[in-house]
Amino acid sequence: MSRSSSKRWLAGWLGVIWLGALPALCRAQEAAPGVFGEVIDVRVVNLEVVVTDKSGNRVTGLGSGDFLLKVDGKETPIDYFNEVQSGVMVDPGAVAEGAPQSLPDLRPGAPISTSYLIFVDDFFAIERDRNKVLDSLRKQLPLMAPEDRMAIVAFDGRKLEMLSSWSQNSRELERTFRNAMARPAYGLQRVAERRRLTTSQGLLSSAGVRSAFQFPGGNVGTNLSPEEREYVELVTSQVERTVSAASATLRSFAMPPGRKVMLLLSGGWPYDPAQTAPEDKTKPVLDSDIPRAEKLFQPLADTANLLGYTLYPVDVPGLEGQGPDASEQTAPDPTTVNALDTPEREGETSLGYLAQRTGGRAMINALRINALGQAASDTRSFYWLGFSPQRQRNDKPHKVVVEVKKPGLKVRSRSGFLDFSRKSEVTGMVESTLLFGSSPTLGSLPVRVGEIKKAGGGLMEVPLEVAIPSDQITVVPTNGKFVSQLELRIAVIDEDGWTAEIPVIPLDLAGAKAPDPGSHIRYNTSVKLRKKKNDLVVALYDVASGKLISNRVQVHP
Repeated sequence: MSRSSSKRWLAGWLGVIWLGALPALCRAQEAAPGVFGEVIDVRVVNLEVVVTDKSGNRVTGLGSGDFLLKVDGKETPIDYFNEVQSGVMVDPGAVAEGAPQSLPDLRPGAPISTSYLIFVDDFFAIERDRNKVLDSLRKQLPLMAPEDRMAIVAFDGRKLEMLSSWSQNSRELERTFRNAMARPAYGLQRVAERRRLTTSQGLLSSAGVRSAFQFPGGNVGTNLSPEEREYVELVTSQVERTVSAASATLRSFAMPPGRKVMLLLSGGWPYDPAQTAPEDKTKPVLDSDIPRAEKLFQPLADTANLLGYTLYPVDVPGLEGQGPDASEQTAPDPTTVNALDTPEREGETSLGYLAQRTGGRAMINALRINALGQAASDTRSFYWLGFSPQRQRNDKPHKVVVEVKKPGLKVRSRSGFLDFSRKSEVTGMVESTLLFGSSPTLGSLPVRVGEIKKAGGGLMEVPLEVAIPSDQITVVPTNGKFVSQLELRIAVIDEDGWTAEIPVIPLDLAGAKAPDPGSHIRYNTSVKLRKKKNDLVVALYDVASGKLISNRVQVHP
């Protein structure tokens, strides 16, 4: 198994049998407060719409009739509409019959709170730069309105840690920011990885080896050298890991009230890692099997759009090179990025992409020092539109366009949503449990690790026995049998932070009689893992009830 692929093969199941009552094989873990651990059911797509004139000034006083909403090019009714000015509801407008009860308070004059979710990237960030931004956020806490709240999460490349659940206590949040500044940061390791590649490239060039990787003619393009490809695969996996962590954070804090904002403190995620490695930036990378650009970041934008979060990515490194003051510089347009862009511009472009897709703003260079103030100002006044799509749950993307009928006005809003399937949503929740290390469902599914055996190639085979509680699943009488439709998922992360794709194993159980109350159904399977310390989350999803139960176990070689 290739290290760069960050994948493992999970073996198939061996069998299922009925058992009597069993004691819990793994002790339940207390869920971290504030983490949303149930399967998400989003029925409404919220659109926070900012309208400006040619000079960039906010335009207020528009009604629902002034807007045109299109989904996949087709005009779509606006199910509800209201305007917020300076954090207060101005006019609730019209609400469609049958609109969901989860809408914001529609009373004129009602304050609209903002929930700020802070994601701290300790993996790419250099401690000096990160602490400068964290300290600025600490100092800007008084800018939050009394009804606002904040939660803070950090990711170190291996696991997520909730530093603070939702809180409105400024003293507690200030203390949390100070604690976050004391955490280790690993950005210098990313710098060292880059320097090793540069040194290798210099040695190859001086030895005249570089030409071995060029196509005839030399100017059509170039494949990556083995050293460059290894570096690109490493950086790509690191970006995927961090983006997955940010997505897991959103899912775990899915349902706060009011306007939902995530401040993404990025240590410098390259928009297209494949373009960061070649020594000659003028030649495109031809390796088509490497994930590129928006394919890396679209999952995060999709999750934010589904849950109604607006992303405000923060450029933690700031202005790295020499040049004019860029305090008002915005992120580069991701549609114009090219192979000549610098690593700094690559990082800025990724932030611009995320902001553009979710209707937010990228806090580039000097703007990062006023990130909370900028986000607070930007989210105080907007139009709140909502519609209920005919969800097919087929994992297909849908383009959303909001237009203003009055000429000369500009609109900023999220650009679409992904119709997540139930399968994808459940898998996402299991991934969140794996990265956060805690969930309300942990401990409800007994799991036992069997005798570990060598599997060759640096792998080990790990037997697992899962005891499915009959009281936790739905058993339906069908055609003279008692049937239960389940899905088993096994998520893995090793001590180096490498994860695997999460398989979905269908379990269609059938018996001549219903299981006795308090009994368990034993399911045997095995997984092949690298010979490392591994954390596993084993989760069982009951299709009929939508209930998810899980447990976490550690495996030592």
